[in-house]
Amino acid sequence: MLKIFNTLSRKKEIFTPINKKKVRIYVCGVTPYDICHIGHGRTFIVFDIIIRYLKFLGYKVYYIRNITDIDDKIIELAKKKNKSIKYVTQNIIKKISKDFNNLNITSPNFEPKVTDHIKDIIFTIKKLLINNTAYIAKNGDIMFSIKKYPNYGILSKQNTKLLKLNIKIKNFNVKKNYKDFVLWKLTNESNIGWDSPWGYGRPGWHIECSTLSYKYLGKNFDIHGGGSDLMFPHHENEIAQSFCIDKKFYVNYWIHTGMIIINNTKMSKSLKNTFKIKDILSKYNEEVIRYFLTITHYRKPIIFSENKLKQAQLAIQKLYTSLFYKKNIFIIKNIRNNFFLLEQKFYESINDDFNTPKAYSILFKISKKINIAYKQKKYLIANYFILKLKKLGNILGILFYNPKNYLQNNKNSLSFYGKDKIEKLIKKRNIARIHKLWAEADLIRNKLKKNNILLEDTNFGTIWKKKI
Repeated sequence: MLKIFNTLSRKKEIFTPINKKKVRIYVCGVTPYDICHIGHGRTFIVFDIIIRYLKFLGYKVYYIRNITDIDDKIIELAKKKNKSIKYVTQNIIKKISKDFNNLNITSPNFEPKVTDHIKDIIFTIKKLLINNTAYIAKNGDIMFSIKKYPNYGILSKQNTKLLKLNIKIKNFNVKKNYKDFVLWKLTNESNIGWDSPWGYGRPGWHIECSTLSYKYLGKNFDIHGGGSDLMFPHHENEIAQSFCIDKKFYVNYWIHTGMIIINNTKMSKSLKNTFKIKDILSKYNEEVIRYFLTITHYRKPIIFSENKLKQAQLAIQKLYTSLFYKKNIFIIKNIRNNFFLLEQKFYESINDDFNTPKAYSILFKISKKINIAYKQKKYLIANYFILKLKKLGNILGILFYNPKNYLQNNKNSLSFYGKDKIEKLIKKRNIARIHKLWAEADLIRNKLKKNNILLEDTNFGTIWKKKI
């Protein structure tokens, strides 16, 4: 029985979808003024695992992830490059999509762009003005009045009375209440914008997600998520707006992922302390990155370090080494009971609010059983556990590679030897071993080791892998 920690209630709740066969999910997507960093990668990998597991359970998943392709930083970048907004954003979106594909992240069913839905946003704002939950500020901007939504703070548990005035916010004196937030921002016609009943301008950030989630998923859907930094004010404002648009609005489960910490500070584009997905992918396999980002429970922060990525690389290599032993051997029925308890513990771990650290621990227990069975020459048992290890690993988005190819193509290992030369040296060593020329065999092993090539002699022959 799947249980999800609901940020709204602050407790784990039994997952009961609105539709018994279909799950609808909305995740706040990217703002393409720059390519994505590893923090974005964590959020979307977590939801990738959630989606994979829901599909494994037999649900059809309808997944929406928006793109905020209009924003102050995007406008600044377009001006700096002397290019159109569309040119700048399309170029960055292509790079982001490439990074996500390289991380093997599940693509959404639809990825709506804000600029394609300006009419929908204007229509939504009209509704809020008509029901008197929005107003025209002194400078002509359209503002949402948080006093009109008595439950403001319900998600983030903020006490609105304690919210302090942020003097950095421009034009706070034009609002009825300095806590109110913008729905439509007027701008000079020389800048980027669209015509509206209130003048030339563009939408505020928060109103776009209320509009898009309502348009594509309706007033009730199953899961809404994003990074924990979106909980306030973005998701809090979404709830307030959406409820005022339609009082029957409700999201069953709010899911938020923890931050990545570097030098005691959260990783953020605005703080300019990010590690780009593209750069990390140039050094590490995507499954290593996925493991690193999910070996800590998704709600907890992760401390980023190169050393932890190295540990993740060793862990994934260990699992692939176990998979390497698979042979085409028929399975016998009485092996099934040997695996049943471990399989159940894996599902129990994922059912416990997607507890990937526990799930990984089960994978390593299975890996250990494979190694023991192999050493005892119980190849039927080893083969059966190998099949199950791959099946469960795939739910987490790992173990998709051919083991031999994975072990021999380590991105982070420097070797001056090509594959052909390595295999010729191994063949030469095996001949030396047959003739009991141990000194010559050891010399070849050490020669390869100096070039970051490790050998392992097995009952099925010698296998090699690159050193991490």
